[in-house]
Amino acid sequence: MSSIACGSSGQLQNVDQRTSTYSGGSSKKNVNVERPQPEKPPRKKAVTGKISSASSHASSHSGRHHRHDVSIYPSKQPTKTVSRDSRDEYDHDHHTFATATTASATISYSTDDVNSDVSEAGMEVVMSSKDSEMEDISPVVEYKTHSFPAGKHTFTVDERYTMLRVVGSGAYGVVISASDAKSSKNVAIKMVPRAFNDEIDAKRILREIKLLKHMKHENIVGIVDMMPPTARYLEDFHDVYIVADLMETDLHRIIYSKQKLSMDHVQYFIYQVLRGLKYIHSADVIHRDLKPSNLLVNSNCDLKICDFGLARGINEAHAEGRGGTMLLTEYVVTRWYRAPEIMLACHEYSKPIDLWSVGCIFAELIQRKPYFPGDDYIDQLTIISEKLGKLSEPELDFVTSDKAKRFMRKLPNKAVTPLNAQFPTAKPDALDLMRNMLQIHPRKRINVENALAHPFLAPLHSTEDEPVAANPFDFSFEKEKLHRVRLQELIWQEVGHFRPSCLPVAPRRGGGEPGGSYRQKDP
Repeated sequence: MSSIACGSSGQLQNVDQRTSTYSGGSSKKNVNVERPQPEKPPRKKAVTGKISSASSHASSHSGRHHRHDVSIYPSKQPTKTVSRDSRDEYDHDHHTFATATTASATISYSTDDVNSDVSEAGMEVVMSSKDSEMEDISPVVEYKTHSFPAGKHTFTVDERYTMLRVVGSGAYGVVISASDAKSSKNVAIKMVPRAFNDEIDAKRILREIKLLKHMKHENIVGIVDMMPPTARYLEDFHDVYIVADLMETDLHRIIYSKQKLSMDHVQYFIYQVLRGLKYIHSADVIHRDLKPSNLLVNSNCDLKICDFGLARGINEAHAEGRGGTMLLTEYVVTRWYRAPEIMLACHEYSKPIDLWSVGCIFAELIQRKPYFPGDDYIDQLTIISEKLGKLSEPELDFVTSDKAKRFMRKLPNKAVTPLNAQFPTAKPDALDLMRNMLQIHPRKRINVENALAHPFLAPLHSTEDEPVAANPFDFSFEKEKLHRVRLQELIWQEVGHFRPSCLPVAPRRGGGEPGGSYRQKDP
């Protein structure tokens, strides 16, 4: 990543940025980011900025961000080496919009011009389910599409979308930037080929689609569109296409650039994370994977949370903890931001785990390096104890595992360096908020509402402008045993939310069409 020179105005200049669609990615571009103006309410753009020397990836509308990684790229856990060079090599591969979990990929986003690999000849076709071999089967959906190569795959999408460039690829699939003739905006289109080959990944994609469709908030990404399947039979539905707005970069890339971040920047970023998190928690959802690369940013410093592939409901999280089946393998990618109660295998965990992650991000924004860069659980907990202090015996009451308690008791009882010495440039109220977020005991940790009301965020805080979800998110689909064909059916139904013409779902081989034959028109 090229260096960033900070001008006297506080703008980011010559940033070798990678545009992040959904959950992250990258494309080279020069970005100027002006200093945030805290006195302005966030809805009126607390920050202004512009993109120079490159075409903008940003969604042209300044309101909510309908985009996402549906999380579909997995994140690769960086090594303990925390130099900027090594962190750049880490490159925050995600599985969101990527948020799938098993694949890792470096996402590179760029919308400078149309990919030269795409032939003008274009292979435009009209997709119709009519076919000489299956003339007895009625079309599932008819709509005009065109196909074009993108990396090692061929995209077949609605003709309203014109490819600009491949911005990311990996085991999870391919992400392209595209112009949308209908909205006159640039978008990200993620193709997940053979999405149902791995049922765990397919379930994660379904979860993310449902969550992002449910959440309508300026600081949370959202899905714009999905491509209708053209398969005649449900079992032949293989590739999933998700369309979202583009974001220019993510917080990871900003932190590990040479840009000088003022406390105004830090304040505005943390405020937006908490504002989005308030909405998430009000829907009884725990994100569980907050980290800098899952916080997408535009040149005006607007921020959106992405990657909900690991999200859980409050009750589901408690059940996982009691059953001892927390998906800790999925958490390997984000150890540095993981709350102590997760690593200590506590029977229950809840919303406080997200506040711990925000505290870690807060510290990283100020120090420009990870605050708890552990190599494994033992190393991670040791570093936490050294920086925040060893817990007393009464404070271990939240640890339900005897083995974990014995480990915590054996940690060295070292003198702790005060936070104001660890963060000499930070204001006292900033350190007080950080201290309240980084309480090892989860019940002592500040909640999101009180964090927003903290004096450090007073210039931005407005209860009336910090909305909550109208209804809790329904995780009941998680209770069902979701085999491959059922996942195909459920994701097809989700596509129908954006494209009613693809409903009802195609019939299974040997079975009838589940929802009748009437098809609506797409909006």
